[in-house]
Order: sequence, then structure tokens, then C-alpha cells
Amino acid sequence: MAERSFEVVKPGLATTVQDLGRPGYYHLGLPLSGAMDRFALIAANRLVGNADGAAGLEAVFLGPELRFSADALVAITGAELPPKLDGVEQPLWTAFAVKAGQVLSFAFLKGGARAYIAIAGGIDVPEVLGSRSTYALGALGGFEGRALKAGDVVPLGAPTGSGREGTSLPKEGRRPTQESGVEIRVVPGLYWHRITEDAQAGFFEDTWKVAPEADRIGYRFRGGKKLDFVPRQQPFGAGSDPSNIVDSCYPYGSIQVPGGTEPIVLHRDAVSGGGYFMIGTVISADMDLIGQLQPHQPVRFQSVTLDEALAARAVEKVRLAKLGELI
Repeated sequence: MAERSFEVVKPGLATTVQDLGRPGYYHLGLPLSGAMDRFALIAANRLVGNADGAAGLEAVFLGPELRFSADALVAITGAELPPKLDGVEQPLWTAFAVKAGQVLSFAFLKGGARAYIAIAGGIDVPEVLGSRSTYALGALGGFEGRALKAGDVVPLGAPTGSGREGTSLPKEGRRPTQESGVEIRVVPGLYWHRITEDAQAGFFEDTWKVAPEADRIGYRFRGGKKLDFVPRQQPFGAGSDPSNIVDSCYPYGSIQVPGGTEPIVLHRDAVSGGGYFMIGTVISADMDLIGQLQPHQPVRFQSVTLDEALAARAVEKVRLAKLGELI
């Protein structure tokens, strides 16, 4: 085992190396990747004294089991996935010490979907196009371009020494996981006129549920009424279904509705373009929230203006700024 590393005893359900992503390549078809809940990863990194963009682990629904080769400082944030050290439960949103040879594992999920594991010094896999994030669909970045497997030995960087055991983010600084009453704010998009007025109203009035297929590429929703389209003659190059368009670019967070039946919010590993119309775009301030939704969880979409979206973004910036005061 490397001098500073951990061995994957059990990989969990889908545990990947993620940082804040690789912007700048979307026009080439390479998605942003990176943490689905950016706030949670940043908070975890700050708790252990890392830079905000240091690479950590994103664990989905079921946590991994990791054996450490050297002393380390660890923090777990995001989903309520209680960590255990040699079987003894440890606090969430708090930095705790791990001794060489100890095993970090997790109890059952209590809320949310994705937990973030930050380790002082960060995960020292090679950078690919400026990021250590895993883009599994393209076998790019992370640990050999894939989710972790049992037996992997993952190298760690040198800690800065600024992290301290017991450092904690108070509850008022955390984003709690939500089980009900979830609202996702949406700016209606360029193709909003393609559906009827009744369908426009119904999209925001209906309660939708997260589909089991939700993943890093996109979150699919079911349960609302099918969207009716304004009749038109399909243009040359578009498919026969009224939800088809001549290929267009997909913004991060855009909502496509194939066949008008199941909205899909494109997330961190989504493709950058295609032939489905987009009903709108989820505002940036709510993309972290989507990453913590569980299958079958009910949600409502809420229409907002661009000005309201920008105001919500400013609120998120203040939340990040307050991390420095609280940690």
C-alpha cells in the first residue's frame, strides 16, 4: 500500500472521486462532471483544511468501507450517511481523526442521496483536463476513469496541516435533507411555446416523483400529466415525435421531456446536445438539491424569472461565504 493511501475493502454502491469539475470543455461534448452537491463537498474540504476544489469521494446511497495506511483527518457531509470508525459511529459535518490501520465504514442511509468524504490532503489521482473528477461514461479522470472497486489502493496528497480534529459546521450552516415539500425552481426556456397553455400550467401544478433511473447524467421525474404540444409541421431534420427538434445545445440543468411524458433534468455528467426540446432550465442554486433527492421522492417545479434566478444565486454565494465564518 502507498505511504499515504486507503484500500477499498468494499466500494459501496457507486463511489467515485469527484472535485468541483472540469468546466471549459462542454462545447467539445465533455460534461462538467464534479460533485452533484458542490456545497457539501466544499464544506467537507474546509472542515479538513483542504482547498475548496480538492478531490474527495462521492458515495451514493450506500457508503464504502476504507482501510487507511496512515493517520488522516476525515469529514463526511451531504447525505445523512452516518460514518463509523472501527464500528464506532462518528459525527457528520465534523472533522475526525483516523489512525493508520483503522477502517472507515457507514451505517444505513437516513436521508438524502449523496455523501461526500473529504480527507486532509485530498485524493491524489492524476488531473485530466484540469480536474480529478470521474466521468465514468467516458472512462475519464478519477481512479482509472471508473467507480471504485474492492482492492483499489487510492493515493492521498500531503495535508496542509490547517485542519483540526473536532472542527464542525453548526447546523445553521448546513443544508438539511428534505423528504417532502421539495420545490425546484425553473426558468422556462426557448421551447416553452412548444407546449399548450394548459400543459404549461399543469407542469408547475402537478406533483412529480423522482424515477429510479435518476443518476449523475440526469434526474428523471414521473407522475405528472403528459404534456400536450402545439400542433406544427416538424421541420426538416427533426424527428416525427412533437418533442423532437433539430439538434440543439443543452444547458447544464436543462429539462428535456421525451415524448412529453417524463421530464429529465440534465446534471453533472449529461450530454451537451441532442434532439429533444427543453421546457426550461433548473436554476443553479437548486442543482445541489437535486443531487440529494431519492427515488420516488415527490417534488414540485416552480416557475421563476431570470432576475429571481440570479437573486437565488447570490443567496448561495452568501451561504458559501458564511462557511468561512462558521468553520
